[in-house]
Amino acid sequence: MTTLAHFFQHLPWVTIFGLLGNTISFMVFLSPIPTFYRIYKKKSTEEFQSIPYVVGFFSAVLWLFYAYIKTDVIFLVTINSFGVFIEIIYLTIFLIYANKKTRMNTVKMLLLFNVFGFGVIVFFTMVIAKTTSVRLTILGWICLVFSLSVFVAPLGVMRKVIRTKSVKYMPFLLSFFLTLSAVVWFFYGLCKRDIYVAIPNILGFSFGILQMVLYAFYRNAKPINEELPIGKKGMSNDEIILEPVKIQPKIVPSNEGIFGIEIPVMTVNNNKNVDDNELMDQKMMMNNIGLNHIQPQIAIVV
Repeated sequence: MTTLAHFFQHLPWVTIFGLLGNTISFMVFLSPIPTFYRIYKKKSTEEFQSIPYVVGFFSAVLWLFYAYIKTDVIFLVTINSFGVFIEIIYLTIFLIYANKKTRMNTVKMLLLFNVFGFGVIVFFTMVIAKTTSVRLTILGWICLVFSLSVFVAPLGVMRKVIRTKSVKYMPFLLSFFLTLSAVVWFFYGLCKRDIYVAIPNILGFSFGILQMVLYAFYRNAKPINEELPIGKKGMSNDEIILEPVKIQPKIVPSNEGIFGIEIPVMTVNNNKNVDDNELMDQKMMMNNIGLNHIQPQIAIVV
């Protein structure tokens, strides 16, 4: 018993959690592969969002910069180097298959975070801050905030899951590995006495659990098709039910004793665009022949 306690006491926990963190985070970075394979097969990003990958890319760059300043966190260097590499691949695929509006929004976010934002951070930490401790404090808090952003980024997808009762756009593997990764990196930060690594992973664990609960709750739920906005074209999977309608004919007597039977007009709403000019021409023609009402589909004169 004493030997076992001695073993655990001298076990290099930082190395163990560092290796575990790298292994699990490696799987986290690879977990979106099915999503991007689907994007590649369909040649469309559909309703997938780019913000988790934009923020993830920015976060990996920031942690590399943090590791460069601190110098003794090799496990942060290895995993975030791979993170930068794989996020670039994901974003490239996303930009290729995204529609014009989504592509422009993604490019704007990349410029905002990774060009302007990172440039400002480098300026303040390397020019304004004069000592290493001050630089680590500034950069550590910035990394902490954006690590939280990585975990908060899927909130939009979670809201969509609740609204549509569908987990179609919330990959389970990503949620699962993010949760597991957050636990391991929390203990790594705890062993290193690095609050900037430990604190954000507490929230990461909480959001990961919430995503998996949502997935379990809505996994077998019947999806709700969101209504198409007016003027938009689209397809609906809703079942169409046709019911017979009883028509009451209208008998119109004339001065000559001739009766006309009008069958009321039956209209069907569809997505076909109607030319306003054509409707105006029909109305003018009917007015010219003395008809100021809607032309019936069938007129029977006896």
